[in-house]
Amino acid sequence: MRKPAFILLLFLIGNLTFGQQLPLYSQYLYNKFLINPAVAGSDGYTSVNLTAREQWVGYYGAPRTVSFSMQTRVLKKSYILKQTRGNRQVYRPKSDGKVGLGGYIFSDKNGLVQRTGFQASYAYHTWLRNSTQLSMGLALTGYHYKINEKEINFEDPNEPLLNNNLRRGMFVPDVTFGAYLLNAKYSFGFSADQLFEASAKIGNYAYKNFKMSRHYYLFGSYNFSSGSYIEIQPAFLLMMSEQLKPQADIGVTYIYNQDFWAGLAFRTSGALIANLGVKYNNIFIGYAFDFTLQEIQRITYGTHEITLALKFGDNARRFRWLDRY
Repeated sequence: MRKPAFILLLFLIGNLTFGQQLPLYSQYLYNKFLINPAVAGSDGYTSVNLTAREQWVGYYGAPRTVSFSMQTRVLKKSYILKQTRGNRQVYRPKSDGKVGLGGYIFSDKNGLVQRTGFQASYAYHTWLRNSTQLSMGLALTGYHYKINEKEINFEDPNEPLLNNNLRRGMFVPDVTFGAYLLNAKYSFGFSADQLFEASAKIGNYAYKNFKMSRHYYLFGSYNFSSGSYIEIQPAFLLMMSEQLKPQADIGVTYIYNQDFWAGLAFRTSGALIANLGVKYNNIFIGYAFDFTLQEIQRITYGTHEITLALKFGDNARRFRWLDRY
């Protein structure tokens, strides 16, 4: 492959990854932990979640993401002996229930680019005015970043891309920060991903210094009750990076008895999102279908996303209220 073609290839790869450097989800309301580390343990449950997303089905090289996450809260379980003034001995709890822990692993393939990585999160929760919870979270992330050269045909066996670090893959560490405000009626969250903007040298020309851009997420929802079993929940998610213009999801969800939900949202980049979900005991199943309003819809079967979750620990001693899945 000649130098101009090599430069063009790197240009295409760069545009592809800049366009969607991080995985995109449609069911973020039901697992906010994937976009905000402060959510870890915020609802008092121990949650295990599996999400699989196939974007633009039928289009070769379209994004494909699988993630597996787990989160929990460290609650009062045991006590230690404390010495107080006056030589009194009293028992104090080892944990006051303010710490949340979580983590997830993921695989994300987008055209020639493939990322496989993990995130480990720590969150601290505190009560405001006895009814509103404020959470702050920090996460360490890391992923293996590579280009799948098997998807490209080269005339020159000495092609640089076949022998550089990008083909063999690189480990990229980074950090994510999040804040989360939660109430029985509403929730708001903000997070900043890829704070270190990790960079990599992947070529000798225009993309010598490839940099991962910071991504920002702002989301919120409010619950309107109608009778004993019905709730209407409008919600929004604002996403932006230092490479892309802001993109927003704006929608509303109908919830019946916490056992069934159905929603519809509009994504300003040009898509309609429909989602359905059911709960059976401690098992939650969700499905989302994205219908893009762009030209690519003519050659695809839409975007499909499936979520399966298990939640443990629903009992009265934990919290006055519990955020739904």
